Amino acid sequence: MGDTLEFNEIYQEAKGSWNDGRLRFSKQNVVYKSSKTGKVDSISAGDLNMAQWRRVCLGHGIKLGTSTGNIYKYDGFRDTDFEKISEFFKANYKVELTEKDMCVKGWNWGTAKFSGSHLSFEVNDNTAFEVPLSNVSQCATGKNEVTLEFHQNDDTEVSLMEVRFYVPPSQTDERVDPVEAFAENVLSKADVIQATGDAVCIFKELQCLTPRGRYDIRIYPTFLHLHGKTFDYKIPYTTVLRLFLLPHKDQRQMFFVISLDPPIKQGQTRYHFLILLFSKEEDISLTLNMSEEDVERRFEGKLSKNMSGSLYEMVSRVMKALVNRKITVPGNFQGHSGAQCITCSYKASSGLLYPLERGFIYVHKPPVHLRFEEISCVNFARGTTTTRSFDFEIETKQGNQYTFSSIEREEYGKLFDFVNAKKLNIKNRGFKEGMKGKTDEYSDSDEDQHDAYLERMKAEGKIREEGNDSDESDGESDESFNPGEEDDDIAEEYDSKASASDSSEEGDESEDESAKKKKAAKKVKVVKEKKERKPRKEKKQKDTGGPKRPMSAYMLWLNSSRERIKSENPGISITEISKKAGEMWRQLGKEDKEEWETKAGEAKRQYEKAKKEYKESGGGGGGGASSTSTSKKESKKSAVKKETKRKSAGGDKDKERGGGNDSFKSREFIETSEESSSDSERKSKTKSKTKNKSKRKRESEEEEEEAASTPASSEEESD
Repeated sequence: MGDTLEFNEIYQEAKGSWNDGRLRFSKQNVVYKSSKTGKVDSISAGDLNMAQWRRVCLGHGIKLGTSTGNIYKYDGFRDTDFEKISEFFKANYKVELTEKDMCVKGWNWGTAKFSGSHLSFEVNDNTAFEVPLSNVSQCATGKNEVTLEFHQNDDTEVSLMEVRFYVPPSQTDERVDPVEAFAENVLSKADVIQATGDAVCIFKELQCLTPRGRYDIRIYPTFLHLHGKTFDYKIPYTTVLRLFLLPHKDQRQMFFVISLDPPIKQGQTRYHFLILLFSKEEDISLTLNMSEEDVERRFEGKLSKNMSGSLYEMVSRVMKALVNRKITVPGNFQGHSGAQCITCSYKASSGLLYPLERGFIYVHKPPVHLRFEEISCVNFARGTTTTRSFDFEIETKQGNQYTFSSIEREEYGKLFDFVNAKKLNIKNRGFKEGMKGKTDEYSDSDEDQHDAYLERMKAEGKIREEGNDSDESDGESDESFNPGEEDDDIAEEYDSKASASDSSEEGDESEDESAKKKKAAKKVKVVKEKKERKPRKEKKQKDTGGPKRPMSAYMLWLNSSRERIKSENPGISITEISKKAGEMWRQLGKEDKEEWETKAGEAKRQYEKAKKEYKESGGGGGGGASSTSTSKKESKKSAVKKETKRKSAGGDKDKERGGGNDSFKSREFIETSEESSSDSERKSKTKSKTKNKSKRKRESEEEEEEAASTPASSEEESD
């Protein structure tokens, strides 16, 4: 048993939606990190006093209880995980993991029990459902009825609005109203915001960017109250994820950003971030509405009753003490101008991008926060409108893409060095052909390679600062094909420009000549000799009539053990069977493996014997020779045809080149000329054939005449 147990894709229910994350059991604590928000829940090992294993909708789940009354539920485990988790709990937490069955009868009457922050509805001592009281937004009572209303979650497709409980009257004690007692138990743990008592402190007329306006911020012990002229917002401290304190680029203002989950709502608009803007020069003297003893006992020296200083420092200090979360500030990044941010645009509005130690944040419209762990890759792209800026694209693991445009190119070197130091995946490095999908997201093997884009951007920046005209001369010299031959052309070009002021006619003629020479130089192309293609190798035809190849020792063992593996692991998939079999085969001893290796050797010998007999009987090579010979003949014929076509095409090209000024021919002319040439060839062939026939006919007639005349001449000689 190791020191830790880790599980991926473990789900936690949050107001009706399932959020996946990673769960780790260690000797000191239990840690769960949400993939969506990055929030970390840590449970100390000494606080655990209850652990239950239950069958739930996502497989199996664990319910953990602490000595302080908090309940944590995690779902998504497999049935096979029970044994190792149970042994780990016994060895390290001294807590037994018990199996608990859920009630599936469907009854709507039972017993309501309050345990910690949960309301459990049980039927015959088995839990039918549980209600986290922190999700309750309101509790109303009626005659023998209690109605619970819940906070809504925008991420869920279907939300539970309310639940009504019928509470029968008490038969024993008439002085106690069971309905009121039920409601008091709910409200003691519910997340119901009630502005009872005085505020700890009040900040008046603070400038708020999102939601826009000026608000009075009243700080209460459990929630934050934003009071404006039009709208009011009550924000519980439990919904605050992170706090950011960011300096403005002008060094005279400060942003204070509060990240919220769930967001505050105004109609159909959701505000995930609360952004306050302060001036550094504005000071305040603050007095808390608490006694010094209460301040010391509650905040443990983090705050004092009387404080004074900059307004943004006071607000951030009070929020840090009440929310009990760290304040994130920019790290060591410094841009081209010395600021800790970069000016850019996102969705047609200008703002500031802050590279942080563990992510990026953009303010202010709309605010965006991206953590490094949810970033798949980044991309440096050319600006769409001008070359003096570039775009910075961020792609997340969920497939979302964020493009920050109009960044000055002087910022490229600083931003590239920052991204490289944080080991983020850069998509378009100059030395890479392209990024593959399954690469190591934090690999840094190419850090020392040459980046052509960075060097070019630096060179362009230097040239622009110097203000010389070297770009034009470089562009003209790059156009030349052969430096030795083009020097005269360049000289002529400069001479023509100089003489243009004296006589326009001479300048025009020299310009025309230089342009013609340049065109001629550009038309010169290096023609590579075509390599003769080798004929393709013919694929060997598979012999279906021959003996089958023998199986290896592992395959013989797997065929005999497959049913046993299925019976030992019910519901196991085909891929998991192969994985399990591989592990079992590796764990087998030499003696067990020798049995199957001898069987495999015997099967191999039988295969070789059968193969030899099959070859001797004439199998396996009957029709192969003829097919290969015919294929060779066909390949030769095709090669001859290709050669004749190539020669004819070459001749046509030579004819076209030799035409002088008439060398250019339109497509229609070429097609008609080809048709006419083919007709003339056919006519000439038919004429030659007829001539040959008539010649042969005349020769045969002359031979017949000679044969007929020879006997007559011999008779005359005898007479």
